[in-house]
Amino acid sequence: MKLRVISSNIRFANQSDGAHDWPVRKPILANIINQFAPDLLGTQEGKQLQIQELAASLSPLILVDQHRKWITERMYPSIFINPATVELLDSGDIWLSSTPAVAGSISFNSAFPRLCTWVKARLIPINQNILYINVHLDHHYEDTRIEQIRVLLEETQKINRELNPIILSGDFNDPPHKKVWQTVTGKNSKLLDPWHYLNNPEESSHHQFKGVNPNGSRIDWIMVDPIFNPISIELDKSCSTKGIYPSDHFPLKAIFGPLTN
Repeated sequence: MKLRVISSNIRFANQSDGAHDWPVRKPILANIINQFAPDLLGTQEGKQLQIQELAASLSPLILVDQHRKWITERMYPSIFINPATVELLDSGDIWLSSTPAVAGSISFNSAFPRLCTWVKARLIPINQNILYINVHLDHHYEDTRIEQIRVLLEETQKINRELNPIILSGDFNDPPHKKVWQTVTGKNSKLLDPWHYLNNPEESSHHQFKGVNPNGSRIDWIMVDPIFNPISIELDKSCSTKGIYPSDHFPLKAIFGPLTN
């Protein structure tokens, strides 16, 4: 099996974005996702209505939100799966605070309440169980992000007693090789950065709707257990014929495999 994964900060629906407002961007993003045909999709920054609108455009993907009590004004990381290749076993949200089970909770001087969402799933073609986690860390302070990733790793250890291989995607709001990246790839996590593994040149994944950001960094990652052999990973820089991008972040697309159990 070759596993196909997309991670995309979709930019919250904001009318002040003008020509880049969500109703204009949604079909552009949906087209990119549908053409790639992922088995797993992780989005960040979407509000409830926005995510549900996107879900309606992503056949055959299904949104995993059975566990969630949506807070209308909050922005969420969300997970979609292809039911032809991925069987949902369990799911949940973890708020990245000192009280991870309390929805909407905030700690560590974070600008907003932040969370990760997770699914336990079975890769149907090879009968392999996995844990997929999708996250959006705070954008203000490195110390905040370090605390948030610590909570994520501690809490996911509790739900992954089976030690299933992990995929971790998201907007980490942090450059590679700094403390958050070092924590994710360190001895207590041992996840692999496919971008680094494949020796891809560093580039910015956040471009402010301009399509280029020479002063930016790769803050959007897909990190994996080494069982997921990286074949390719790239930023999708597609835009419409009018030069409209699907978001102010490039979608991140990766292929892993061939996987065996």
